[in-house]
Amino acid sequence: MAKPRIHVAASLIAGGDVVLPEGPARHVALVLRLRQDAPLILFDGEGREAQARLTEVGRKRVVARIEAVTEIATESPLRVHLGQAISKGDRMDYAIQKSVELGVAAITPLYVEHGDVRLKGDREAKKLAHWQGVAISACEQCGRATIPPVHPPRMLAEWLGERDEALRLVLHPATDDSWRPADSIDAAALLIGPEGGLSAAEVDAARRAGFQPLTLGPRILRTETAPVVALALLQHHFGDL
Repeated sequence: MAKPRIHVAASLIAGGDVVLPEGPARHVALVLRLRQDAPLILFDGEGREAQARLTEVGRKRVVARIEAVTEIATESPLRVHLGQAISKGDRMDYAIQKSVELGVAAITPLYVEHGDVRLKGDREAKKLAHWQGVAISACEQCGRATIPPVHPPRMLAEWLGERDEALRLVLHPATDDSWRPADSIDAAALLIGPEGGLSAAEVDAARRAGFQPLTLGPRILRTETAPVVALALLQHHFGDL
């Protein structure tokens, strides 16, 4: 059985005994139901991973003893920044989860013309914390030791103006253009629209920002499926798949 992987702050992975914070401790004791002497892996989200063993498991206190710390090389050589139009419910969670599993380097949720989600104030902050938690959970599951940031939501125009990646792609099913992979790149930006698609004005704005339209075939993919397929293609051509 695979060892559970738990994310903790970088300051805790320094050797010796570690008192797990409340959230991870509750997960270890009440969800995973691990007992004393059970092995587990702690990782700091910055590339380090520690082999550890539980020395104390209680309702209010869980302690792990670190046995070895290593640098983990599970990051893709291709750094993809995903701009994902915000969608309702668990569709956004799915897009973030699968993108993290496929090695995305950063994610920015985007407000777009046809999007039906607008977040403000505390609601936006809570949703952002939830999305980052989804990314952390995906790293715990897939073996990544570096957690990609989920940036605060932005307007599409702002995000487009910040892009300087060598390859910039916007998924657009109506395009007649054929994208031909370059020989080699190490950074890319990928723009995914909402369920209703990007508007013509938004696609034109993406083109002016250096984005090439890309279609993924004759069938229309859902907004949460599109990043999975596109990232798999990018990782196959330029990354580690």
